[in-house]
Parts: sequence; structure tokens; C-alpha cells
Amino acid sequence: MSATDKKLIVSNWPEYIDQDADGYKSTMTVFSERFGIDVSYTADVNDNSEFFAKVVNQLGACQPTKRDMFMLTDWMAARMIQMGWIQKLDKSKIPNVDKNLISSLQGVGWDPKREYSAPWQSGFTGIAYNKKLVKEVRTMDELLTRDDLRGKVTMLTEMRDTMGLMLLSEGKDPAKFTDADWTAAIDKVKAARRRGQIRAFTGNEYVNDLSAGNIAACVAWSGDVAASGDDNLVFVRPEEGLMIWADNMLVPNLATHQGNAEKWIDYYYEPETAAKLAAYVWYVTPVKGAQQAMEKVGPDLVKAGLIDDVDSMVNNQLIFPTEEYLKSTHSFMALDEVKMRQYEGDFADVTGG
Repeated sequence: MSATDKKLIVSNWPEYIDQDADGYKSTMTVFSERFGIDVSYTADVNDNSEFFAKVVNQLGACQPTKRDMFMLTDWMAARMIQMGWIQKLDKSKIPNVDKNLISSLQGVGWDPKREYSAPWQSGFTGIAYNKKLVKEVRTMDELLTRDDLRGKVTMLTEMRDTMGLMLLSEGKDPAKFTDADWTAAIDKVKAARRRGQIRAFTGNEYVNDLSAGNIAACVAWSGDVAASGDDNLVFVRPEEGLMIWADNMLVPNLATHQGNAEKWIDYYYEPETAAKLAAYVWYVTPVKGAQQAMEKVGPDLVKAGLIDDVDSMVNNQLIFPTEEYLKSTHSFMALDEVKMRQYEGDFADVTGG
């Protein structure tokens, strides 16, 4: 229907796309004007499992989700592809992906040829703290044991983010660990919860609490903190290492505007578009050439008041990480359905989910 029905329905995470402002036209507005496509965009992905619950019945019953695209993290994207719920992309319609996808995000095990997915943004999971309230938090052990943080800590409901960091704090590799390693890591979280160290487990909403002083430190996503606009919030690469992930654009079965979704994907893989998006969301851009494009579009972004200066963006490790920075990053092990249910169940027992 894409050729005749110029619409596109997108579900994404909060604060994950730039907005129109005085003197600045957002990337989505430019897309709509260039292609004549009316985009219905909703920020209704707050947690992978929570979103899965919204669409599982329709997808499982071979019914439309009333969405043409959604963005989900690697492990959930892999799960949906394995279940046969995601449409294959027409590679001839998205040449910019093959041309511009950065090498570190090519050839993932769950979609080796990127036939079903294209990364939207990538990012890191580490620690954030409010420097107005507490001194620097350098390790996960500090986060879970320091008396000045008791009752003022949140952790993420995303099991792989939180537990990946916990495994690192135990000296284990999140990409390859045993059941015994898992038990030791989860017991550490349980003990901290019993002690009253952890206030809550949250999705994206932790940033507001951190700014307001309701919490003092937390497990956090890099871009959320960087884009918060609050100079008191600091993102820390824990001494034991960071978790790295990507959120991926997926077109579900029975989506009625796949062709328009493919136009969107190809458009967001243009380096100048990617640079503008990165300047707003502060996550790792998956698009080769975006760093050089930032130098070109940066002055306009400064003029519009969207960034302070070009150099601080071009040289920002959270957007354009160096090889050295990436050496401290880790991915979470792929889990089969049985193991996933076991670990998710253990984690839900701790989080109250």
C-alpha cells in the first residue's frame, strides 16, 4: 500500500528522535516533506518485554499490529526474527545501509546479512550519578554498598543491562558465563534490595528522578544522561567495563506500508541525517560518515541552539567512540528460550516484575 497510501506508523523509545525548534526543521519533518509521507510517530517503547507484551497476541495470531515499524534492542529483535514475525527488507530499497553501516554493527549472529534489521542507534550501559548530591560512583560494588546511596539507587528493568554489569562486577564475562556465575550475580542484587539500597527498577523514567534528586545514582543508558541538559548528571564508565547494545528498526508481518518504512530506513542512513539525529539523542550513531557530516551540519545546529559547539560533538566518545573506548565494552550472551525464561524469571523475582 506504500505507493498509494503515503503513511508510516512508527513506535520508538522516548526521547529518541529530534524535534522541530525555532530555526530548525527536524529530520522527521524533512522526511515527510521530501517523500510526501505522513508519519504517525509514538514513543511507546519503554522496555523490550513490556512492548513485546503489547504486540505478542497480534503477531502470534498472524494479525496486524497497526504499526509499520518499531525499534527494539538486539536480543528482542533476535527473538522476533526467530519467531518469524518480522518481514525481510528489500535491500535494493535501502542501499545506504549496506554502504554506510559501521563495521562493528555488521554481521550480527542473529541477522548476519542484516536482511531483517537496521540499527537505529547504539549505546552504552553504565552508571550515572548526580554530582550535586554525591561524590563520584566508580564501580557497581560502590553503587550497591555505599551508605550515602542507600535507598537512592535505581537499576534498569532491562535484565541484560543490569545483570551484564553485575556479572562484570563479579569478574565474569557477560558474553560467556555459567549458571553459577549468574546465581552469584543475582544474589548480589537480592542482597542489595533486602538492605534497602535499591529504590526501584525502572525504564527510561530514571533520568527525571536523578535530576530531581529523588535518586542519587543509578544504572543508566549513556544517551539519556548526555541529552538530559542537566550539568549535574554524570555518566560513568564503570571500572569493570560497560555494556554495549543497539536498538534496531524492524518491520513486522502484515505492516501495510513496508515501502515507506524502507524509505525511512534509507533516509536515516544518510550521514547528514544521522549527524542531526545524533546531536539530539547523544547515542552512538550506526552510520559511517556521520562524524564528518557533523562538522558540516554542526554550525547550523549551534545557530538553532541545539548544541553548544561543534567540536564537543565531533569528539564525543558517547556518539563517536574510539577503538580504545570500545575495548571496555561487553555484549550479553545469546540465550535460548529455556535459559531466557529461567534468567528472566530469576530477575523478575528480584525486581518484582
